[in-house]
Formats: sequence, structure tokens, C-alpha cells
Amino acid sequence: MYNAKNTTNMKDPYIIGIAGGTGSGKTTIAKKIATHFNSQGIYIPHDRYYRDQSKKTMAERVKTNYDHPDSLETDFMIEHLKLLLNRKSVEIPEYDFTTHTRKKGITIHVSPAALIVIEGILIFENETLRNLIDLKIFVDVPADIRILRRTKRDIEERGRTLDSCLFQYETYTRPMHEKFVEPSKEYADIIVPQGGFNKKAVETLIHSLEKRIKI
Repeated sequence: MYNAKNTTNMKDPYIIGIAGGTGSGKTTIAKKIATHFNSQGIYIPHDRYYRDQSKKTMAERVKTNYDHPDSLETDFMIEHLKLLLNRKSVEIPEYDFTTHTRKKGITIHVSPAALIVIEGILIFENETLRNLIDLKIFVDVPADIRILRRTKRDIEERGRTLDSCLFQYETYTRPMHEKFVEPSKEYADIIVPQGGFNKKAVETLIHSLEKRIKI
């Protein structure tokens, strides 16, 4: 899903950005769109660019506010997107969410493609990144549903405990959502309710992109 075939007849790459609160279904929508376009679509999540915390103790890493823009190396992502726009391949870092560190010596090779799908809670917060996005989509889902989804994911996939999930949500996630994520909705071209389960919205987006990209 990350890799795409390089083609000399490729049109100017088209970037769509999918933002929204944690657990809103951004990843589900992004993957559905990228998968539909097969080798002509690539998917790049913002959270691959979390700053490496390997020089900190685990106790320090746990206390890091991962919902704040400073926790992400967004300039690195911008650099990669500009390279892809110029038909150059990039090596995207792999991040280990259980240890809060980048995996040493492990990257994902990504080749240029007609469609670049990026997603993350904070991709509209950064003006430079925002201006690179051709179509901005905000996934709008009620907070109670989002927290349940996030908690389930973090326990099953990231080795978190229920107490740690609740602490992080109350201490960092909710206030950062109110400060950075929710206000960024004003930059969206399209707002999608219900998240990845909104089948009609996803189908409409794909149909629109097919006409726009004309692969």
C-alpha cells in the first residue's frame, strides 16, 4: 500500500489530506482510497514521523505529549512530500508505538504516484503542510465514539493499559484536540461524518478522485 509503480507518463501528483480527531476513522478512509487506486495511490500517515524518543527513559517517553504538534517531525514529512511531487522516491521511517522510538535501520521505500494520501490528527495545523494538500478532508465523529475506538486500538495494538489510555486522553488528547484539531476543521474542503463506516461518502470521494486524476 505504501509503494507505487513509477511511470514516466504520470500526471502531476495529487495530494489529499485526511484529518480529524483520534479514533475518527481517518486511517480506514485513507487506506480504502489508496487501495482503490492500487499501484497509482500511496498512503502516508503523519504518525510515521513521530520524533525518536530513544534517548529518553521509558518513564520520560510515557509522559511525552504525543498529541501536540511538537511531538512530530512535520518538516521531515514536508521534505518527503516535496520529493515525491518532484518524482523522487523517499524512505519513510518506521515507528514503534510500544517503545515510542523509531526502528533503527528500518524504513519503508515509497515511489512517486499519481495520488498521495496523507492522514493525521494534525496535518491541517501546520500551514506549510496544509498548503501542499490539494483536497482537505475532515472526518467528524462524536468524542465518545472516538475515545472508545482509540482505547481499543491502543490496548490491542500498542500495548497500553486501560489506565494509561484514560490518563493520556484526559491529560493530553482531549485538550490538544480542542486546541489544535477541532479548530483545523475550518480548513477542510469536505467534512465526512461517521468516519470509515460512511460508505457513500467514501464512494463519492473515490469517484471524484477518479475524474480528477484520470489515471
